[in-house]
Amino acid sequence: MVGLNKNILRTILIASYIMIIALIISGVSALFGYLNTGADRSAMLHTEIKKVEQYLPDMIWSPLTNEGRPIDEENLNAIENDYLDAWYVKHVAYKTNTTKGIKDYYTDNARTNLYNFIEDNTAKNVTVESTTLAHHPTLEFFSEDGQLVVITDRDVVEYKRVFKDKQLVLETTEMSTYKIIMLLEDGFWRIRHFVKMATEAYQAENNAVATNGLNIKGINYYPQASPWDMYGDNFSKDTIARDFKIIKEAGLTSVRLFVPYEDFGKAEVRPDKLEKLKQTLDAAEANNLDAVITLFDFYGDYSVLDWTLNMRHAEIVINAVKDHKALIAWDIKNEPNLDFDSRGKSNVVSWLENMIHHVKSIDAAHPITIGWSNTQSATILKDQLDLISFHYYEDLQGLDAAVKAMRKDIPNKPLVLQEFGMSSYSGFWKPFGSSTEDQANYHKKVQEIIANNDLQFMSWTLYDFTEIPKEVVGRLPWRKNAQKHFGFINAEGEKKESFKYISGQ
Repeated sequence: MVGLNKNILRTILIASYIMIIALIISGVSALFGYLNTGADRSAMLHTEIKKVEQYLPDMIWSPLTNEGRPIDEENLNAIENDYLDAWYVKHVAYKTNTTKGIKDYYTDNARTNLYNFIEDNTAKNVTVESTTLAHHPTLEFFSEDGQLVVITDRDVVEYKRVFKDKQLVLETTEMSTYKIIMLLEDGFWRIRHFVKMATEAYQAENNAVATNGLNIKGINYYPQASPWDMYGDNFSKDTIARDFKIIKEAGLTSVRLFVPYEDFGKAEVRPDKLEKLKQTLDAAEANNLDAVITLFDFYGDYSVLDWTLNMRHAEIVINAVKDHKALIAWDIKNEPNLDFDSRGKSNVVSWLENMIHHVKSIDAAHPITIGWSNTQSATILKDQLDLISFHYYEDLQGLDAAVKAMRKDIPNKPLVLQEFGMSSYSGFWKPFGSSTEDQANYHKKVQEIIANNDLQFMSWTLYDFTEIPKEVVGRLPWRKNAQKHFGFINAEGEKKESFKYISGQ
């Protein structure tokens, strides 16, 4: 029995020894394989930066005439990616007063100033929201061993918002020149030196666009079968063409179209969506209708770190259709003042101002407006807009006085009543609602006010709808059912009494 126990113990010890040796060999093999295949960068870094999704400022390189070794496109792209990632990490660090990710993009020497700045801001309860909108780098030197570059980045447009105790104390846009030295370490480029050489206040040009002869006399448009999803799977250029023919024959001259930000792909605008937008404009042109395009429908973030993505979205959409004959104006955003409470008025207005300048820099030929949800907000940014657009769903008794007040504050620019209408819904969820006769009387009266005040207009909307997405008015049935019945044509395709007042004739 004693011999048997010794044999069992010996067997266990031998088996344990063999298992330990096997685990060691397995670990060493895995490490050897890892080192020989190359470490995955995203696993190495404390932060996984995906520049293409998070940070896309304009990056315009000067012609390559650098000293040292000639650089190829692959190396230049790697330098650009890591350089912009370093900027993005710095923006995040200054906003949050944390150091996460800094050591992945800056060497020991360069980190010191960043850490000191963050430490000082933390002590003073200061935070900085910032982004760069444009870079114009020149590659000055690329070392023969491919391990070091010297860059001069000129005309860096940098927007900053400084907060003290969570209160905004400074908002500024600067244009600066930076001298940068970057080293290749661990397979990617880190900033070694980062020095601001010069800076000055930046003021974007804001050239007004002539609006003489502009005659917006139109309607906000969605197809009846796919409202708020116009460019989806049910897109039909034939349906749109038929609807545009109805609109033109009714005596109208224009349509307002909407580009949903996320549906179009945000910064990576989908080509198939752009093609459908072009086909829609083709249908407008074929029916001699002008189009106002709203660029940022269903967008509501406005955060500074989102700006460069928004700019790329606008740039792609505008460049795709800015020369189309049907286009007459850009509408930056639908009812942005409704986001003042949730996102902060100063955040929203700053975003709008930047976007106005950006759109004008891409297309200086077409006027720009913003679709304010009420008359009270219409004076915001009035000096930077070419058209002043407002929506009105209140009691008509106050419209005439509201327009006269706007005329006094904004005497030299066209006023566009860009949305107005009345639901003809009266049913279980709203027993004391309005009838089709009430709706007709409403449109008759509003057209009299439009004529008396020389307003341009775009009513809401051509059709009654059978489905309303919850994102539009929420889930409450009395709101959804009322929203379904604003059209001049009912769900069965029959013209309602209000149709005879659709154009004011």
